[in-house]
Parts: sequence; C-alpha cells; structure tokens
Amino acid sequence: MSDEFEVGHFEPGTGEERGNETAVEDAASAPKFVISKFAMCPRGMSDLIPCLDNAEAIRKLESTERGEKFERHCPEEGRRFSCLIPPPKGYRPPIPWPRSRDEVWYSNVPHTRLVEDKGGQNWISRGKHKFRFPGGCTQFIHGADQYLNHISEMVPDIRFGQNIRVALDVGCGVASFGAYLLSRNVITMSVAPKDVHENQIQFALERGVPAMMAAFATRRLLYPSQAFDLIHCSRCRINWTRDDGILLLEVNRMLRAGGYFVWAAQPVYKHEEVLEEQWEEMLNLTTRLCWKFLKKDGYVAVWQKPSDNSCYLNREAGTQPPLCDQSDDNDNVWYVNLKACISQLPENGYGANVARWPARLHTPPDRLQSIKFDAFISRKELFKAESKYWDEIIASYVRALHWKKMKLRNVMDMRAGFGGYCLYPISFLVII
Repeated sequence: MSDEFEVGHFEPGTGEERGNETAVEDAASAPKFVISKFAMCPRGMSDLIPCLDNAEAIRKLESTERGEKFERHCPEEGRRFSCLIPPPKGYRPPIPWPRSRDEVWYSNVPHTRLVEDKGGQNWISRGKHKFRFPGGCTQFIHGADQYLNHISEMVPDIRFGQNIRVALDVGCGVASFGAYLLSRNVITMSVAPKDVHENQIQFALERGVPAMMAAFATRRLLYPSQAFDLIHCSRCRINWTRDDGILLLEVNRMLRAGGYFVWAAQPVYKHEEVLEEQWEEMLNLTTRLCWKFLKKDGYVAVWQKPSDNSCYLNREAGTQPPLCDQSDDNDNVWYVNLKACISQLPENGYGANVARWPARLHTPPDRLQSIKFDAFISRKELFKAESKYWDEIIASYVRALHWKKMKLRNVMDMRAGFGGYCLYPISFLVII
C-alpha cells in the first residue's frame, strides 16, 4: 500500500486555506483518489496537539479538579484536522547531540515562560539565539551530575547503567535528570502535562531526550506493569496521598519488582507543620504499600518496592488500599481509569528477574512468557530472531540511506514488537 501525495510548501499568507486539493482519476475497476497536496495549517497552530488542545471537549468535562483537562480528549469524527502543522517561524536544523543536551535554538522552541519562572533555579537561560541548560533544577540547583552521585551514594544498589537501565521522570521540567542519565547508560522517559509550562516536552525532545506528554490524573499512564527500574519525582507537584494514594498506586503498578522510587520534595526536608504532616502521610501510605523506606538524606528520600507478594498477603485484614482483583489486567492501559488497589506481582517472579545491562539487551526476559502473544514455546527464539533481523535491516538502512550523515537523534518506532529495531541505533546515538 502506498500513499501518493506531494507535501506542499508553506507560503506566507495562505495558511488559513486549510482545504486539500484532491483529484479523482477514473479507472475501469474503481475510482482512484490521489491527494496531490496537503494544505498548511495556520502558523498559530505550530504547537497544536489535537488530543490535548481540544477546548470544546474540555469545556464539557464534569470536573477538572483531578487534572482531567490534561488527559487525552481527541476530536470527534468530522472535527479532525487534515492540514500539515507548520514549524515555528525561523525553524532551523536542530543542534546535534551531544551539544543539544546543553543548548538548543530559540527559534525552534520560541517560548520564554520557563525562563521567566525558573531562570533563577538553574533550569534554563536564554542567549541571543539559543536557550542554554546548565543542568540544574529546583531541587538540584548545583547540577544533575552531583544529584545523581548523591542518589548513588545514598543507595549503593542503585547502580545506574547496571541494575538501573529504564527510568521514568515525573514532572520532568526541561528533562535534565534524563539528559544526564544518558551518559550513565540509563534510558529515561521524561513525562509532564501540557500545563502553563506547555513547552517542557518540546524542550526535552529538542535536546534529544525521550519525552512524552502525560499526566497523573484519572487514567493509567500508557505503560505496562513493571515497566521501570526507577521512578523519580523532583518537585513534580503531585499529591501522592490524595484519594487513598491512587496516584502512588499507579507508580507501584509501573515499577518493577524490587524497583526504586526517588522523591525530592519539600516534605522530605522542611520542618513546617503542614509539610511534616504530608511527610507522615507519605510514610504511612508507603508502609501500607509494603515499600521499604531505605534512606532520607537532605532533600531526597528513597523507597524500594517488594520483590514478591509475601508482604501484601501478610498485611492485617482490612488494611487499605486492598489488593486488586485477580481478574484485573495490570497491563491494560488504554483509556483505563486508575484503580485504588495494589497490583499483585506474578507468583513466578516474572518481571523481577532481569539481567544486568548490557547483557539485558540480548537476554530474553522471563516475563516474555506472560505477555499476550500467539506463540508460546518459541518466544525466546522469536526474541533473538527479531534482534538479528533488525540488526541486518538497520545496517542496510545505514548504508543505503546514509543515516550517519543525517544526524538523527529522536526516532519513533510505530510497531515496537520486542524492541529489536532499537538495538542497532544505540551505537550511533539515536534514541528510539
């Protein structure tokens, strides 16, 4: 199947004409429609995200007090866009990695709200033509590298790049936490809602850091259970104890057995009455979740999720939150509401037993046997075969399409499978 169309060129002054030029070719069997040119959307729509900027659907929400307006509300049939989103005025080729970690073109992300709000906290600064990122954040103004060293010293078993390979950074700001973890062989998904600082994710992607719009609100995040080795929240402004801890229970669902939760926030270190109450509420909730409180040092606290269900099953009768029903599918996430219950771990230990990096890259995980997939006996063989297949295919892409000359950095794989497509690009600094 092929789509025969020619992408049109943007002509100033014509952006409001959003119709498409479509021709009909008669054929003996059936008419053939050829889209010859897509119109450009108006320049003011360069930041549009249709499923997050649907003002009509947001106005119809019964409530927004739990962050419902930051979730997906896609346009209905007949109200969807059929024009090409234009780049910002003055857009230029992105600065290549690794320089992009520290600076990006202002014209590519022409927003200054974060500079105005966070400039004094070592997040971001603006020069004449570029934004620069000193590597700091509200809770680690002295830089992400020093902050990561601090965490490693607090809990030596957090070996970045060995025990910890996949992390989630909640409320990521400009994603300096994830940007600096890359040099330690950790892939971090940085997530944040499209709020008043709507350009947070744009900055992250422009820097070359994996990032997605996402909000802890009323629905599950779009990741399977036990997806992350470590989940991090540094002043992410989330009330983890609200509604019987339903948001922290979502963290628990996504966190791998034996994984770590790192929290850097005012209740950890400030001694004001309200903040001390919040800290006690957090300790109480994490104890009922069977998380092990490892250490608090300065403004950082670290917990560890249990490796099996023994603690869950030995809690006193009536302890809240309850265990989820056995019929609940922990990996069902698409438009699924959050649940105020504890997701149990597989009895066979699947998900907890993973090889250290880099052996993990080519070692079929135990949980491969628990996912929904047609094959059963041959899954490990398919895992290895897919890796080999994509290794050969991408090698041909590199040669034929001159990928190395293209200076690719951010790539989206639309059908990930076992992730084999992502293996080869690691060697030349492409993030998929």
